[in-house]
Amino acid sequence: MPNASRGGVAQALDAALGAGTGARWTDFLGRAREAWDRTRRPLLEETQWPNWQVLAAREPYPALPVRRLLRRERRATTLAEVGELELREPRLRALLESYALAAGLDAERVPASAAVLPFIEHTFGVWAVRGGLRALADAVHGRCVERRVEFVFGSEVTRIVEKDGRAAGAELADGSVVEAEHVVAGIAPAVLARLLGGTAPWPADGVPPRTEGAARLLVLLALRGERPDGTVVRTVLHSPDATAERAALAAGRLPDRPTVTVLRPDDPDRVPGAGHEAVTLTVTVPAGAEVPEGYVAELIDRVGAAVVPELRARVLWHETLTPAAAEEATGTPGGAVPAPALAAGGGRWLHPANSTALPGLHAVGGWSHPGGGLPHAGMSGALVAGLIVEGAGFTGST
Repeated sequence: MPNASRGGVAQALDAALGAGTGARWTDFLGRAREAWDRTRRPLLEETQWPNWQVLAAREPYPALPVRRLLRRERRATTLAEVGELELREPRLRALLESYALAAGLDAERVPASAAVLPFIEHTFGVWAVRGGLRALADAVHGRCVERRVEFVFGSEVTRIVEKDGRAAGAELADGSVVEAEHVVAGIAPAVLARLLGGTAPWPADGVPPRTEGAARLLVLLALRGERPDGTVVRTVLHSPDATAERAALAAGRLPDRPTVTVLRPDDPDRVPGAGHEAVTLTVTVPAGAEVPEGYVAELIDRVGAAVVPELRARVLWHETLTPAAAEEATGTPGGAVPAPALAAGGGRWLHPANSTALPGLHAVGGWSHPGGGLPHAGMSGALVAGLIVEGAGFTGST
């Protein structure tokens, strides 16, 4: 489908799925915009509301009332019900639910407010950094060095130091202490609690930290032969049995034939060299899942049969990044990946505040407000910067 073009997407859906499907999807995005307008500031641009229970209780998505013959009126309360009651067409429903799955969420459990996920993509588009996220990290690192920021790599933090009732620095594995007026932690809640000696990082009346989350399996493929002109950048190869896939993920098992996102970027900085192509496969899997090589081989064969012709013959080499690799790199239990914060659902889909129970200690990244994903995690950094510079009264956008 076209990128960031409502009209183009509607035309593409009509051509692929039948007349009227494009209008139905467009109407849905209009309702999703209302949810976005109601939650954009409190769930992205502002520090967490002290009365966060309001966001937990109110569903911002204006679900349509649906009445069928001899049945009571129904309104969607979950994203899956939005697809069932409002989109109806099975392939449109699969499209909608794929946004939840990509975020590690179950469409049958997540509130209807998750409609903002496809809205954001269809409104603001999908963008990539040339050279990949490593290039973005390198650019940020270079800018920080220019601003005289000092980096210390390969030094494990074993304890957050407290003094006079506030965070005062970090103790390293070698026993040395780095003193600081403010400590900013971008780590999972369980890891943060451990660094505090088992003390709960957030007050009891705040949003409780999320301890669950799906992980990702990444297969990085280097291929012989150039990327053909006109190749689609992103293809979602849906599972033939979405119900079985959800059940497997909920039970902590690898799905037999999972949904696979296939990325084929037109980026010369990501390929092994001239005359080659780079392809990335992404699958949502349970946190902590062990992934046998045979499972990866089946993924490659499925993608070769449906998306990338002659894939197996073109493979120069491949690298697999499993949940275990993510856990080793980040310390996050099971290699789980946090989802963005969502309203409603009793607050289950919110993340704890950037301020903690310990003055001087701030939380950033996907496991704190406003949740996971590059834009949300980036905003957490902006919010914490505001709290440090302007003080506890800082609220974000005005």
